[in-house]
Parts: sequence; structure tokens; C-alpha cells
Amino acid sequence: MSERISPHFRRGEFACSCGCGFDTVDHGTLEILEATREHFGVPVTVTSGCRCPEYNARIGGAAHSQHKVSRAADIQVKGVDPDEVHDWIDANFPFVSLGRYDTFTHVDTRSDGPARWDG
Repeated sequence: MSERISPHFRRGEFACSCGCGFDTVDHGTLEILEATREHFGVPVTVTSGCRCPEYNARIGGAAHSQHKVSRAADIQVKGVDPDEVHDWIDANFPFVSLGRYDTFTHVDTRSDGPARWDG
């Protein structure tokens, strides 16, 4: 199993889904996910972390996606509606960029943010 990088997350959870080995995560993004896990008290699943440029293009990701620079994660919090997750992160981390989707919440720590959008 991959190396633990925080109390609740392992490096492999952020790995590019294509299997290329890209598995870096921005410290600020990791801190927000860890705080989210602590607040809700249930597992936080990273459904998309790092993306190499090829994988990002293959799945139709944005050209300047923060996933490509290890500053983004799409997450699901077990048993918690994504709207509730979005609203809690927004209230507690106003500097973070957030995307609201039906089944997950996008979190990123871009330097030219914060950005907000609905997917």
C-alpha cells in the first residue's frame, strides 16, 4: 500500500488514473481534505487527484486544469451530500476554489483564485 502522507490519506489516493505514476499532491489541498475528514468524521474519497496531461486530455479535462499541477482533488464524503461538503469548505476556506457537482465536490488551491462554479 502507498505511503501515508497525512493522518487519513495515502499518496496513492491522489495518483493519476492512467497508471503513469504521477501522484503528487499540494500541501494546501491536502490540509483542506484532512480538515474536511476531521469535520465530517467519515471517510473522504478522492475520485480524481493528479492527472498527467495525456490523461486529462483523454477525459476532456480543462486545458489549464489544476489536477495537472497537483493542486486539485474531486472528493466524495461518505454519506454527505456534495452541496453540504461544498458549503462547509466554502465557509471555512474562502480562499479555495470549488466546483459543485451532483456526485462530488471539486477542491483546488490555484494561485489565481478563488474560483467558483457549478458543474
